[in-house]
Amino acid sequence: MKHALKMALLASTFAWAPIGASADTADGGALIGKPWEEITELAKGGEVNWFLWGGSDNINQYVTEFIGGILKDQYDITLNRVGLSDTVEAVNIVLGEKESGVNDAGSVDMIWINGENFRTMKQGGLAFCGYTETLPNNALVNWDNPAIANDFGVPVEGCEVPWSKAQFAFAYDTARTENPPRSIGELLEWVKANPGEFTYPAPPDFNGSVFVRHVFYHAAGGVDSLLGDFDQAKFDEVSAKTWAILNDLEPYLWREGQTYPASIAAMDQLYANSEVNLTFNYEPAGVGINIDNGTFPPTTQGYGLTDGTIGNTNYTIIPFNSPNKAAAMVLQNVLLSGEAQLQKALPDVWGTKPAIEMDRTSADVQAAFDAIVVHPNVVPAAELAKNALPELQAAWISAIEKGWLENVGQ
Repeated sequence: MKHALKMALLASTFAWAPIGASADTADGGALIGKPWEEITELAKGGEVNWFLWGGSDNINQYVTEFIGGILKDQYDITLNRVGLSDTVEAVNIVLGEKESGVNDAGSVDMIWINGENFRTMKQGGLAFCGYTETLPNNALVNWDNPAIANDFGVPVEGCEVPWSKAQFAFAYDTARTENPPRSIGELLEWVKANPGEFTYPAPPDFNGSVFVRHVFYHAAGGVDSLLGDFDQAKFDEVSAKTWAILNDLEPYLWREGQTYPASIAAMDQLYANSEVNLTFNYEPAGVGINIDNGTFPPTTQGYGLTDGTIGNTNYTIIPFNSPNKAAAMVLQNVLLSGEAQLQKALPDVWGTKPAIEMDRTSADVQAAFDAIVVHPNVVPAAELAKNALPELQAAWISAIEKGWLENVGQ
């Protein structure tokens, strides 16, 4: 009931076509290939409603102040940041609008999206596609890189724009834990030897889900046999082992596994309160930010695993029925710029890896990027990258999350 009420409020609050929207801004086909100066002129004086995960104060600040400031000052566009607890909330709004015949006056102009939800939007005809080469800063993107051209195994094909790269990492307090587990196998043993000192967010929380996938890879004997299209027989075999491992682990978790944190923010708070002794995140730079803002103890240290951690690229997408496509395209072009990618790479801003090729940016941006000093307690991206693991195709992830809820979470 709470979820349904929230969805209704989101839909009713943002179900408008902002003043300044025109037929050209709603008609995506009319924008594809149009001179960029004309697109920015169409967007001028309008608004763009960007729906994105709102669980990080530093990301919210970057979006609202830095990106929103550029849009207002340089393009006279007002950015409305709509915070979500789960990306699927925005996808469901767009889906509901399509089913209701709302084809050119939707509530959502852009979404920060992950692979599972991208597959849903692309296959369901919910995405605006074919326009990415119209963006001037598309030239900074290496579309020849399969990790960019495919999102969780689904070809992008001009239907979304990369924003950042991320890779999973763990963190521990050196004052409380002398030898943290360095592989998933070691972690499973460590949890049993240290009851009550570990937990993970309940899927479909993004970070909780990726932790479960690490255990799934471990149960499969590695990721290689899982790559490619979804295989029901293989899933049944590996998932049975995975649920057995996680259920066997449950009595040794925080609060004996009777409850799980609802989000990564809740888990980080448990770590900050010394209720658990390990934490993790898809954004390793968060360790440094949380140390500097006093949330984490200064003895916190990030690290990777010897058997690797999962990495991916995340994107932004414009729904098919956005009434402000021109403004959304301007927003995406700003996000792709060397200046915006540099700003979010700064350790005290976000610390996330750029999705563009920085050597294609200006000399000043390259020099500033090369001069970035990473927080000493953050595991270096280059070190993590040595043992990077690929994401599975979206069908695998949906099945794993559903299976966890049915076989472990309940």
